[in-house]
Amino acid sequence: MINKTLQMIVCIFLTAGFAGCSGKQKSEQLEKVGLLVPDTISDQVWGTKGYKGMLKIQDAYGSDIFYKENIHSQALAERAVEEFSHKGIKIVFGHGNEYADYFNKLAPYYPDIHFVSFNGNAAEKNTTSLKFEAHAMGFFGGMTAAHESKTGTIGIVATYKWQPEVKGFVEGAKFERKNIRIAIQYVNDWDDSDKALQLLDHVINEGADVVYPAGDGYNVPVIEKLKEKNLHAIGYVSDQSELGKETVLTSTVQHVDKLYLLVANQFTKGTLKSGNLHFDFADNVISLSPFSSKVDQAFQNKTRGYIDEYIETGKLPNK
Repeated sequence: MINKTLQMIVCIFLTAGFAGCSGKQKSEQLEKVGLLVPDTISDQVWGTKGYKGMLKIQDAYGSDIFYKENIHSQALAERAVEEFSHKGIKIVFGHGNEYADYFNKLAPYYPDIHFVSFNGNAAEKNTTSLKFEAHAMGFFGGMTAAHESKTGTIGIVATYKWQPEVKGFVEGAKFERKNIRIAIQYVNDWDDSDKALQLLDHVINEGADVVYPAGDGYNVPVIEKLKEKNLHAIGYVSDQSELGKETVLTSTVQHVDKLYLLVANQFTKGTLKSGNLHFDFADNVISLSPFSSKVDQAFQNKTRGYIDEYIETGKLPNK
């Protein structure tokens, strides 16, 4: 009985000082965390990744997490942030580039909240925007596509011309195979699966046998169609090998959940900077997923070597 009593006392002491016997850290700043998404957390792509990031924070800190879906205007963001403020939330993630502008306008009215968005321009002292440096991941994906193409033509079904991963994909493909042909089509919408599939037909008709579907909402149906036609894909944002290990040669992965936790760690330590922050392979939040067994081992080894060199030097092999 004495031993059990002592164990209980020790556990209570640890709970007060070190988040208890559960092993979780404790942070007053991360007691409650808020998330805004433009669509839904159950889309199995971008929104789901944001929610998984929140779960990582919850698992590490025991945080209560609150989220609001379909927040796609300044007025909706204002109402959601007001509610979060009443709950005592100290950090709010806006899971998209549109939130940078919303948060710039809201931040001066909520100095006790730190606002975090993606791929925007954070202009206030309590705002931060996170950006994945996607050029390099596209480069290594393009190398793989060019190496594996049997027709000498590869394809990209992208969302916008400005996507750095698209430019990187083209550069990587040409580095690996100078005479490679690249058929590119732009959907101009992250989620328009019908249009993406129509454009995929154009790319296939040009002879592409490996395609990079660089859009969140349509990459799964595009890969499924490629699988039906016994063609190949480079997965986008997530490891998409579960869609077909012989179809998906590799994936350019952005580890959104790891980035959420990284930011939470900085926030609780008081080291989270305002402004626009950039993250890449060296930060362990971008990677190339394991290769399909269809990709020869010599190429796999060569590419992993290039990635290691890029992490160490910041230079791609074509520089």
